[in-house]
Amino acid sequence: MSITFLIIIITSAVSILAFNREKMKEDMLFWPYYINREGQYYRFITNGVLHADAMHLIFNMVSFYSFGMALENYLFKALFGELSRAMLAILYVTAIIAAVIPDFIKYKNKSYYRSLGASGAVSAIVFAAITIQPNMPIQFFFIPFKIPGFVFGICFLILSASL
Repeated sequence: MSITFLIIIITSAVSILAFNREKMKEDMLFWPYYINREGQYYRFITNGVLHADAMHLIFNMVSFYSFGMALENYLFKALFGELSRAMLAILYVTAIIAAVIPDFIKYKNKSYYRSLGASGAVSAIVFAAITIQPNMPIQFFFIPFKIPGFVFGICFLILSASL
Protein backbone atom coordinates (compact mmCIF):
# COMPACT_ATOMS: atom_id res chain seq x y z
CA MET A 1 0.00 0.00 0.00
CA SER A 2 1.10 3.54 -0.70
CA ILE A 3 2.46 5.39 2.36
CA THR A 4 0.69 8.51 1.09
CA PHE A 5 -2.67 6.72 1.20
CA LEU A 6 -1.89 5.20 4.59
CA ILE A 7 -1.12 8.62 6.09
CA ILE A 8 -4.29 10.07 4.53
CA ILE A 9 -6.42 7.21 5.89
CA ILE A 10 -5.00 7.49 9.42
CA THR A 11 -5.19 11.30 9.49
CA SER A 12 -8.71 11.40 8.07
CA ALA A 13 -10.02 8.70 10.41
CA VAL A 14 -8.59 10.31 13.54
CA SER A 15 -9.67 13.82 12.51
CA ILE A 16 -13.22 12.73 11.70
CA LEU A 17 -13.51 10.83 14.98
CA ALA A 18 -12.22 13.86 16.91
CA PHE A 19 -14.59 16.33 15.21
CA ASN A 20 -17.36 15.36 17.64
CA ARG A 21 -15.26 14.07 20.53
CA GLU A 22 -13.95 17.08 22.40
CA LYS A 23 -12.10 14.99 25.02
CA MET A 24 -10.27 13.05 22.31
CA LYS A 25 -9.28 16.29 20.58
CA GLU A 26 -8.16 17.90 23.87
CA ASP A 27 -5.99 14.87 24.68
CA MET A 28 -4.21 15.04 21.31
CA LEU A 29 -3.80 18.78 20.68
CA PHE A 30 -0.38 20.38 20.61
CA TRP A 31 -0.42 22.05 24.01
CA PRO A 32 3.08 23.26 24.94
CA TYR A 33 2.08 24.02 28.53
CA TYR A 34 1.09 20.39 29.21
CA ILE A 35 4.08 19.06 27.34
CA ASN A 36 6.34 21.18 29.53
CA ARG A 37 4.57 20.64 32.86
CA GLU A 38 3.27 17.09 32.48
CA GLY A 39 5.81 15.56 30.09
CA GLN A 40 3.15 14.80 27.46
CA TYR A 41 5.64 14.57 24.61
CA TYR A 42 3.29 12.47 22.48
CA ARG A 43 1.50 15.75 21.67
CA PHE A 44 4.40 16.67 19.37
CA ILE A 45 3.04 14.01 16.97
CA THR A 46 -0.66 13.55 17.76
CA ASN A 47 -1.51 17.12 16.79
CA GLY A 48 -0.57 16.22 13.21
CA VAL A 49 -3.50 13.84 12.79
CA LEU A 50 -6.08 16.35 14.04
CA HIS A 51 -7.84 19.02 12.01
CA ALA A 52 -10.19 21.79 13.05
CA ASP A 53 -12.90 20.95 10.54
CA ALA A 54 -13.62 19.15 7.27
CA MET A 55 -12.35 22.02 5.07
CA HIS A 56 -9.02 22.10 6.93
CA LEU A 57 -8.71 18.32 6.58
CA ILE A 58 -9.64 18.27 2.88
CA PHE A 59 -7.28 21.13 2.02
CA ASN A 60 -4.34 19.46 3.74
CA MET A 61 -5.03 15.93 2.46
CA VAL A 62 -5.64 16.96 -1.18
CA SER A 63 -2.39 18.95 -1.10
CA PHE A 64 -0.56 16.08 0.56
CA TYR A 65 -1.96 13.54 -1.92
CA SER A 66 -0.90 15.61 -4.93
CA PHE A 67 2.68 16.08 -3.84
CA GLY A 68 3.09 12.97 -1.69
CA MET A 69 2.27 10.63 -4.57
CA ALA A 70 4.75 12.48 -6.83
CA LEU A 71 7.48 12.17 -4.20
CA GLU A 72 6.71 8.56 -3.32
CA ASN A 73 6.34 7.20 -6.85
CA TYR A 74 8.68 9.36 -8.92
CA LEU A 75 10.91 11.96 -7.32
CA PHE A 76 11.97 10.06 -4.17
CA LYS A 77 11.99 6.82 -6.16
CA ALA A 78 14.69 8.33 -8.40
CA LEU A 79 16.69 9.51 -5.38
CA PHE A 80 16.18 6.71 -2.87
CA GLY A 81 14.95 3.72 -4.87
CA GLU A 82 13.11 1.18 -2.72
CA LEU A 83 13.50 3.43 0.33
CA SER A 84 11.23 6.11 -1.18
CA ARG A 85 8.22 5.18 0.98
CA ALA A 86 10.27 5.08 4.17
CA MET A 87 11.89 8.43 3.33
CA LEU A 88 8.48 10.00 2.73
CA ALA A 89 7.20 8.69 6.09
CA ILE A 90 10.33 9.92 7.89
CA LEU A 91 10.05 13.36 6.27
CA TYR A 92 6.35 13.61 7.14
CA VAL A 93 6.65 12.62 10.81
CA THR A 94 9.81 14.67 11.33
CA ALA A 95 8.07 17.71 9.82
CA ILE A 96 5.07 17.32 12.16
CA ILE A 97 7.50 17.60 15.08
CA ALA A 98 9.80 20.26 13.60
CA ALA A 99 6.88 22.53 12.69
CA VAL A 100 5.80 22.91 16.33
CA ILE A 101 9.19 23.26 18.02
CA PRO A 102 9.20 27.08 17.70
CA ASP A 103 5.69 27.18 19.23
CA PHE A 104 6.83 24.94 22.08
CA ILE A 105 9.72 27.27 22.86
CA LYS A 106 7.51 30.36 22.67
CA TYR A 107 4.44 29.04 24.50
CA LYS A 108 5.68 26.37 26.93
CA ASN A 109 4.63 28.47 29.92
CA LYS A 110 1.38 29.77 28.45
CA SER A 111 -1.63 27.59 29.29
CA TYR A 112 -3.89 29.23 26.70
CA TYR A 113 -1.98 28.25 23.55
CA ARG A 114 -3.00 25.11 21.65
CA SER A 115 -2.78 24.07 18.01
CA LEU A 116 -3.51 21.21 15.66
CA GLY A 117 -3.16 20.14 12.04
CA ALA A 118 -0.77 18.67 9.55
CA SER A 119 0.02 21.90 7.71
CA GLY A 120 3.68 21.82 8.78
CA ALA A 121 4.13 18.26 7.52
CA VAL A 122 2.17 18.93 4.34
CA SER A 123 4.28 22.04 3.73
CA ALA A 124 7.42 19.90 4.01
CA ILE A 125 6.07 17.48 1.41
CA VAL A 126 4.90 20.25 -0.94
CA PHE A 127 8.21 22.09 -0.77
CA ALA A 128 10.34 18.93 -0.99
CA ALA A 129 8.61 18.17 -4.30
CA ILE A 130 8.91 21.78 -5.48
CA THR A 131 12.60 21.86 -4.56
CA ILE A 132 13.26 18.74 -6.62
CA GLN A 133 11.03 19.77 -9.55
CA PRO A 134 9.85 23.43 -9.31
CA ASN A 135 7.80 23.43 -12.50
CA MET A 136 6.02 20.15 -11.76
CA PRO A 137 2.54 20.62 -13.24
CA ILE A 138 -0.27 20.43 -10.69
CA GLN A 139 -3.94 20.17 -11.53
CA PHE A 140 -6.83 19.93 -9.09
CA PHE A 141 -10.42 19.11 -9.93
CA PHE A 142 -11.46 22.68 -8.99
CA ILE A 143 -8.78 24.34 -11.18
CA PRO A 144 -9.44 23.70 -14.90
CA PHE A 145 -5.77 24.08 -15.94
CA LYS A 146 -2.33 22.99 -14.75
CA ILE A 147 -0.22 25.30 -12.63
CA PRO A 148 3.49 25.07 -11.84
CA GLY A 149 4.27 23.52 -8.45
CA PHE A 150 6.00 26.64 -7.15
CA VAL A 151 2.85 28.72 -7.82
CA PHE A 152 0.80 26.21 -5.83
CA GLY A 153 3.42 26.35 -3.06
CA ILE A 154 2.97 30.10 -2.68
CA CYS A 155 -0.84 29.72 -2.68
CA PHE A 156 -0.55 26.88 -0.13
CA LEU A 157 1.40 29.07 2.27
CA ILE A 158 -1.12 31.91 1.95
CA LEU A 159 -4.11 29.60 2.48
CA SER A 160 -2.44 27.73 5.35
CA ALA A 161 -1.80 31.00 7.16
CA SER A 162 -5.48 31.90 6.88
CA LEU A 163 -6.90 28.54 8.06
